[in-house]
Amino acid sequence: MPYTAPIDCYRLILDHVVGFHKVAATQRFSEATPDTVSAILTEAGRLCEEVLAPLQRVGDTEGAKLEGGILRTPTGYAEGYRAIAEGGWVSLPADPEYGGMGLPMTLATAVNEMMSAACLSLQLAPLMSQGQIEALENHASDEIKALYLPRLTSGEWTGTMNLTEPQAGSDVGALTTKAEPNGDGSYAITGQKIYISWGDNDFSENVCHLVLARLPDAAPGTKGISLFIVPKYIPESDGTPGRANELRVVSLEEKMGQHGSPTCVMSYEGATGWLIGTEHGGMKAMFTMMNNARLGVGGQGIGAAEGALQHALAFAQDRVQGKSPTGTIFGHPDVKRMLAQMKAEVFAARSIAMACAVAIDMQHATGHEDWAARAAFLTPIAKSFGTETGMRVADTGIQVHGGMGFVEETGAAQFFRDVRVTAIYEGTNGIQAIDLAGRKLMDGGEAAFRLIDEMQADAESARATHPDLAEPLWQATETLREATEWMVAQDMGARLPGASAYLHGFARVLGGQAHLRAAMADPEGAPARLAAVYMTRLLPEHASALAEAREGGDAVSAITAEDLAA
Repeated sequence: MPYTAPIDCYRLILDHVVGFHKVAATQRFSEATPDTVSAILTEAGRLCEEVLAPLQRVGDTEGAKLEGGILRTPTGYAEGYRAIAEGGWVSLPADPEYGGMGLPMTLATAVNEMMSAACLSLQLAPLMSQGQIEALENHASDEIKALYLPRLTSGEWTGTMNLTEPQAGSDVGALTTKAEPNGDGSYAITGQKIYISWGDNDFSENVCHLVLARLPDAAPGTKGISLFIVPKYIPESDGTPGRANELRVVSLEEKMGQHGSPTCVMSYEGATGWLIGTEHGGMKAMFTMMNNARLGVGGQGIGAAEGALQHALAFAQDRVQGKSPTGTIFGHPDVKRMLAQMKAEVFAARSIAMACAVAIDMQHATGHEDWAARAAFLTPIAKSFGTETGMRVADTGIQVHGGMGFVEETGAAQFFRDVRVTAIYEGTNGIQAIDLAGRKLMDGGEAAFRLIDEMQADAESARATHPDLAEPLWQATETLREATEWMVAQDMGARLPGASAYLHGFARVLGGQAHLRAAMADPEGAPARLAAVYMTRLLPEHASALAEAREGGDAVSAITAEDLAA
């Protein structure tokens, strides 16, 4: 389907909203000059527009198939993946020692989002590899790094993560997959994993699985979990894929969306694997990959929202129905309202994700704890709000299409079907909210209050020139401060029932800050008009969300199953 990369929007956010100049000013990322950034965004945009976008509908209609134990991807996916790999897009944030570009995560976040907008199902493959690369960079032995990282970074090999089992979903500690020492430094991995995104393909030389399993002496729960790399083909010493490992794809899930992306049931039958990190330290290593993926999944939601917005706008400008100033449904006030709110939503979510990526880059470049705390605080917000935005905007896009939105030939419904799972995988959005209201406020709210102080300072400085935008934001920061103070003062029993509402309210106010900064950079242009839409129609949601967050859990706790039954 047609797609236009929103390059100007990324530049506005980088230059005026998230402070990317701080990243480029560090020694580690000094090569991220304006010219380099421009070239990356332009070339990635061209790849998405010309190569990936045409695969969106093909992947949905053909789907991935398992034929005689062989995985077949949709027509054009192999060529599309090769274009991603050969363009170096897998390697963008990876360590140069192993062939990576060593560029900021902020740029990788923008590129991944564009690829998600163009063809989300295919984009998931390099996203999984990027997460595995980061996990290996941080936790693998030098021997594993030397063997696997150059090939994963080049895209010759692809990576996956294997956490979930039929009885162990969000409760990872319930997993039962076994790892037994072989006596030669390797381990025999036995068990079944489900929901494995891109568990196999027909376009890479090898597929490398990061598998959580238990050693014979493992303690129960998450403390007894170790992490292993288990390749489809066991590499020879020179890296050539050797004999087939004892693993197989049992079946593919029949899914609501992302039909082009194979979601596999994997069986490990004494497969050979190697330990990553320390014994019983698997969760620490896996969370490195998961945190990378959580920001990436937030970007998938934003990408789907961008694709749905562009699709709906094109339809609205072409569809003649009734009388309107434009002669098309775009001129009807309610249609224009929907489209304007879609655009404002995307900008807010995109800015939050990019701000999170900037914090990650500054943490890596400086080692400062404040940046680490900010990155940790923003990650669950970026994941949850990004994916919720994807669902809201895609749903609204169907409404803009009217009856044709419910008809598959327009492609409007695919955006919603594809994005719906992003609120579930890599940690459900409910778990993200619990993380935010629980673990991320254990510092007494320091990281939260630093963000609130900055938002309030922005509102104060804009009051003289942009009172209509600044005043609503200032009032919202006051409400957010009071809600955060209340949260910090409560025990977990009172906090957690309102966690999702708290996350949404916090994100709404962060989105207001992003819109204000953009409007100040272009007070007479589209950013200012879009900011007015956000401040008047979307920011007010923060008040009800934060009021809900402060209600505690008594009303919910009192509900019984009988109350909910028919």
